[in-house]
Amino acid sequence: MLSPISLPISRKAHRLAVGALFFLHGLCFSSWGSRIPTVQEKLHLSEAQLGGVLFALPVGLMLSLPFTGWLTSKVGSRKVVTIALLLYSLTLIMIGMSQSILHLVAVLFLFGFASNMANISVNTQAVAVENLYNKSIMASFHGLWSLAGFFGAAIGTLMIGAEVELLSHFFFILGLVVAGVAVAYPYTFPKDAARPADQPLFVKPDKSLLGLGLIAFCSLICEGAMFDWSGVYFQKVVGAEKAWVAAGYTAFLSTMAFTRFIADWLTMKLGLKRMLQASGLLTVIGLLIAVLFPNLWAAILGFLLVGAGVSAVVPLVYGVAGKTTTMAPSMALAAVTTIGFAGFLVGPPLIGLLAGVSSLRLSFATIALMGVMVIVLSSRIKTQEG
Repeated sequence: MLSPISLPISRKAHRLAVGALFFLHGLCFSSWGSRIPTVQEKLHLSEAQLGGVLFALPVGLMLSLPFTGWLTSKVGSRKVVTIALLLYSLTLIMIGMSQSILHLVAVLFLFGFASNMANISVNTQAVAVENLYNKSIMASFHGLWSLAGFFGAAIGTLMIGAEVELLSHFFFILGLVVAGVAVAYPYTFPKDAARPADQPLFVKPDKSLLGLGLIAFCSLICEGAMFDWSGVYFQKVVGAEKAWVAAGYTAFLSTMAFTRFIADWLTMKLGLKRMLQASGLLTVIGLLIAVLFPNLWAAILGFLLVGAGVSAVVPLVYGVAGKTTTMAPSMALAAVTTIGFAGFLVGPPLIGLLAGVSSLRLSFATIALMGVMVIVLSSRIKTQEG
């Protein structure tokens, strides 16, 4: 009896499979985001109560960082991303079933924990695909995550419009995730890059990884501020009519998603260092335009530029971190993500603090300094192109 022949999997199949996992990850996140008002109404939460409840998500994410790096290094990113995405979508069901604030807080903590498990492990898979191509393709994966945000929001809008119950909506998403993971699994990488035999599982990141983490930190401060304060800025500073309050946020998301699909091509043309510097420059220019000319169309233009500016920074930094030879890719990604995501958490409250002691316009101008820091720190990166 002849044994079955194991045919090699093409790099395109690997890329499509890992891209699908990025999309499913983004779909889960945006599905939750689209139904936050529904959850608030269901549990009769005030804005203050909702703000406190939502804090459980980043807490779960941050606490998962060291564990996820260790687990992925130990059992491999294929197993972790499979388990994490299934858990991520299952927690949506648990959110839909929540009947109290305490229950929702516990579930959102788990939601954040699963989100980061999926994030670290799927980026580890992406590093392996990028190694097959021997060129930058990381930004395109993150572009799929952003694209999934639009799909998730659109599905959520349709579900709300059709008065579909929260639990039914989330069961639909669970079905998509289970099917997607099942199809993609055979085409993912069974093994990650080998970890040095004498390296402990928990290790302090070296100077180069710290530098990459700081670049991500500065960019994510800008990104976090835009996610949480775009609408407020357009309402209170720009003075936009109600129908246009979300215009800045939409502009930001649009260019962030689009630029991620061309960022790899631009990186090959410009080189990593110049691409990161250009990203920081776009962020600075965009924020200054919105601050100096706070009228509707100028502010929209500014937010478009900021979206393009922050789009490629984190994917490119992840791509470099995952190629380090000093530790396992998952551990390197966890280290950089820990530093970087702190910026995402710091950005929104920093805007509020600065606005409280000065003004919202001045706080946005101050955030522009983070774009300057991206330019400065990127100039110190040592790359193959010099």
